[in-house]
Amino acid sequence: MEEEEATFLCSSSRGVMDAATVTQSGMLAANSNAIRNCTLPFDQDTFPLTALYISVLSVGLPANVVTAYMTFLQVRRNNVLGIYLLGLSLCDLTYLCTLPLWAIYISAKHTWQWGPQACRVTGYVFFTNMYISIFLLCCVSIDRYVAVAYAVESQGRRGHRLAAAVTVAVCLVVAAGHLPVFTMQEGYTDAGRRCFEPGGFSATVMGFNYARFFVGFVIPLGILGFTNRAILANVQDSPSLGPRQKVKVKCLVVAIVALFLVCFGPYHVILLLRAIMHQSHSWGAGCDFEVSIYTPYTISLGLSTINSAANPILYVLSSDNIRQEIREGVRGSCCLCTGHQGSHSSQPRMNSISMNLMDAAAAANGIR
Repeated sequence: MEEEEATFLCSSSRGVMDAATVTQSGMLAANSNAIRNCTLPFDQDTFPLTALYISVLSVGLPANVVTAYMTFLQVRRNNVLGIYLLGLSLCDLTYLCTLPLWAIYISAKHTWQWGPQACRVTGYVFFTNMYISIFLLCCVSIDRYVAVAYAVESQGRRGHRLAAAVTVAVCLVVAAGHLPVFTMQEGYTDAGRRCFEPGGFSATVMGFNYARFFVGFVIPLGILGFTNRAILANVQDSPSLGPRQKVKVKCLVVAIVALFLVCFGPYHVILLLRAIMHQSHSWGAGCDFEVSIYTPYTISLGLSTINSAANPILYVLSSDNIRQEIREGVRGSCCLCTGHQGSHSSQPRMNSISMNLMDAAAAANGIR
């Protein structure tokens, strides 16, 4: 008798859980269908967002080309930090090459003209660029923290091969983690006219948003805050740096964290809000929520794009003599092209300038 009652209770519990799961899935599906029928204000952001994308492209593309070249010279001299910075620049260049498509898409009132595969590829580049940049920035900050706080212990352990392996691993992990972008419902919606607009919202998309918020924003923010604060404290206590250099390092450290918050904070907060609202099932006004949050959502996308132009600007600000570095880099290129050896003082001077920048400014070169 007791066994029958236990069996009945277990069956009932499973039935209730299955019913709850079905109900939850049904509500998500209903919400998803409701959102698809929403009329979002696609024409509100046409001019400002298009102008922003064109501006970022105009500034970021040539600036990142120069930065990539300068950091490549540092990589050739086995500079550890240069490897991370080169990865950041190449990542930015890849994303900037897709900006013309996004600018045309926005100017055409969010009408995609190049088919579903091009939409998914450009969306994939956007997501991977954002999180590769974030995680490489964490690598830069951790490397600088170890070099400053454990200068003696870290000697001989921070090799260029390790930095290259970490950079490749970050790129591969982020690229693999964003493969679901090719199957997400938001990828290509509304009869093939919209590309990654708020549309169908499945449990996969909701989980993806939670993961991006905590793994891609909260944890990196904690790493950046801890490492840069420690670097700043060590630099402020250093007797070898003058007041002007200490102020410069302080401004750059603050700029790194501030840019991270401004460029990535709004986007991830909106991701979290959308996930919570969809999970709460209190969706009598689900369409109204999507309409009201759409403009802030597009603004957050624009802010995240600005980050691609911030890398070279901070590199210039953190350099002791950027003109001299560029002059030496161009001279070295000319020597390579003509087959002549440069002067014996050229390479050491370039290397000395770069190393002074990266050791004295600590985290200042954490471009993003």
